[in-house]
Amino acid sequence: MSIEIINVTKTFGNYTALNNVSLVIPDGKLVALLGPSGSGKTTLLRIIAGLDVFDANPKSDIRFKGKSVIGHRIAERQVGFVFQHYALFRHMNVYQNIAFGLKVRRGKNWMPRQQIRERVTELLHLIQLDNLERRYPDQLSGGQRQRVALARALAIEPQFLLLDEPFGALDAKVRQNLRRWLRQLHEQIKLTSVFVTHDQEEALELADEIVVLNQGKIEQEGTPDEVFHEPKSAFVMDFLGSVNLFHGRIEGASVIFDSKTAGHRPIFVRPHEIDLFPENPNTGGLPTKVRRVQLAGSIVKIELQDESQREIFVELSHEKYNVYNFGIGDTVFAVPQRTVVFAEYYSI
Repeated sequence: MSIEIINVTKTFGNYTALNNVSLVIPDGKLVALLGPSGSGKTTLLRIIAGLDVFDANPKSDIRFKGKSVIGHRIAERQVGFVFQHYALFRHMNVYQNIAFGLKVRRGKNWMPRQQIRERVTELLHLIQLDNLERRYPDQLSGGQRQRVALARALAIEPQFLLLDEPFGALDAKVRQNLRRWLRQLHEQIKLTSVFVTHDQEEALELADEIVVLNQGKIEQEGTPDEVFHEPKSAFVMDFLGSVNLFHGRIEGASVIFDSKTAGHRPIFVRPHEIDLFPENPNTGGLPTKVRRVQLAGSIVKIELQDESQREIFVELSHEKYNVYNFGIGDTVFAVPQRTVVFAEYYSI
């Protein structure tokens, strides 16, 4: 076990940011804290780093490799922290920014100039910015600045790496490329890392494990495959990717749609788990009209509308779409191939 969070609660006045949270972050893993704004993910990250203090409770603890770090200063915890907006020193060039944490060391941690030079050169190569050491932050792209911020955090050889929305300030293409780069870097250095994000795609693509938070509590934790394909709550199902919500009943292998009958259960269906037909193949098909077809991309995205004016989203392969080639205004029947029903339900 690398990091243990035990019974941690954090309140700000009458607001509870974290409510008795317990979590184990395994050694060498890249773990995502995922959730909407206000779910408590950044507060938890800052408590791990020592930037915030949790509410006093004799049963609460933060342990690094089995040892409590309560009362330890940030420097004593030996964590590298990467902020969303880089927090680089604008008056320092790339080399000076990366070397900063090494130059201010004192006592037994003091490092001679040549050793600092070797460490920074190693990191410049690691982040693939070998020839940019004399540039200043304003002369770099957003992706390059974020890599410099990461190198500065790694320079002190931390026990753990903590990243707060590390790609949030970047455009989509740069964010995608930097995610892949960070995943490759993690596989090289195997440093236990925790990153905060509200981007589901980012968490699913990058993390070894995902911790889904909602209103200060952990809804579910597991591998990306587990939390996406085996959600334990309606919240997780809805938050992780696009989902359609129907009402009706399940009879055998068929779904009978009927939103007017009291007591029927909410039925969740992913867009890629719905098939479309020009005629009702069974009594469970839902009649809809095609409102929009988006052909650009690796899949065809179709927006439908049922008799209650409810929008339904469907994703088909181009091959499957070309079988019928539905057009705007066509009547089609939606047939779910996989449905999910939960014992408890919250209002989306």
